Order: sequence, then C-alpha cells, then structure tokens
Amino acid sequence: MRKEERYDRILAYFREQMPNVNTELEFGSIFQLLVAVVLSAQCTDKRINQVTPELFRHYPDARSMAMAEPEDILDYIRSVSYPNAKASHLVEMARTLVEKHNGEVPSDMNALLDLPGVGRKTANVIQSVAFGKSALAVDTHVYRVAHRLGLVDKYDNTPYKVEQKLIKYIPEKDIPDAHHWLLLHGRYVCTSRKPHCEKCGLEDICPKLIEGSKLG
Repeated sequence: MRKEERYDRILAYFREQMPNVNTELEFGSIFQLLVAVVLSAQCTDKRINQVTPELFRHYPDARSMAMAEPEDILDYIRSVSYPNAKASHLVEMARTLVEKHNGEVPSDMNALLDLPGVGRKTANVIQSVAFGKSALAVDTHVYRVAHRLGLVDKYDNTPYKVEQKLIKYIPEKDIPDAHHWLLLHGRYVCTSRKPHCEKCGLEDICPKLIEGSKLG
C-alpha cells in the first residue's frame, strides 16, 4: 500500500469514528489551557483535571499566578509528575506573560517557545486548540501510533521528524483533529503495553510485522 493510500484510509476511518474531538484537559481560558498542558507532561489528563480546579480557583490568570511563589503552586500540584520543577516553570511562565505579553498567551510559535516550561509539543497544542492553527503536537501516544500504523518510517525517530512527516501527508484542514485522533487512539486502543487490536478498525492494514512498526 502506497503511503498516500495508507493516509487516506486511516484518516477516513478517524473522520468517521471521531468526527468531533478536542483535548480532554479541562480549562476556562487560554492561560488555563497552557497551565494544564505544561502540567500534563509525563502525567495523565485525568490526574491534571483533578488538581487544576483548586489551582485555578486561587490562580485563575497569569497576573495572579505571577504574584505567587513556586512553593505556593506546589501545594496544589504535589500529585503530578515532577511537581517542584513544574511549580517553578508555572510561576516563571506567568511572570514572563505579564512582563512581555500583558498577561495574555501569545499565538506566535517563537513567543510561545520563549516561555519557561514550554516546549514544541506544548506550543503546538496551544496553537491548535486555542488559536485554531494547523499545528500538530507529537506526544508519546502520537509518536507510537504514527509508527505502528506505518504513517512514518523507522528513521523518523524524533518527535520533530514525526511531526514533519505527518503534516506533509495530512491535509491542512485535518491537522488539528489528527493530533487528537492519534492521541486518543493511542490512549484507548493502540495502548503501549498491550494494544487492543480487537477494538481497532484498522487492524486489516496495520503493518504489525514490518521493521520499525514499534508494535511490540
């Protein structure tokens, strides 16, 4: 099967199965989305949704969080992964937003990447979810599923290379949804340790045996 045919088949399946998708993180503003995404690194969305309501009740925006100290934020996020580092990043990020962007989250990629604690994956999520741009964030789920389904090749061995290959073949209008399609498929069906192949409508074209498919 040619690469273009594989993409057409897989994208058609996701369009039918998941016509309306969005992040599972809960937030009330772009700033709160940014905080939630930063917190979600190497942590589940379910856990983040458990801690952010109280965090946002005390620090709903960049200006209020900028006035806090890392130990203040730490009290609310102790149960997430790497809480000390994330608490510091959030305070530094909020202060940078106030100092350089009048407390608002910028839509520009370079401006987002300049924020403390914000990497390319986080910036792409903000661009896509908050600003509707055709950006595709590659997390561990997207990376794994893209390889398993044969959407990328074995030499696409970094998140950036996977991102570039995916946006090359995915139509621009589908790119924001494609992140969620691949992520949710990896979270609930094509799971890391034991994929639920019996639940997958793509099993007939899954390249399980090809080198580099990463299907263990």
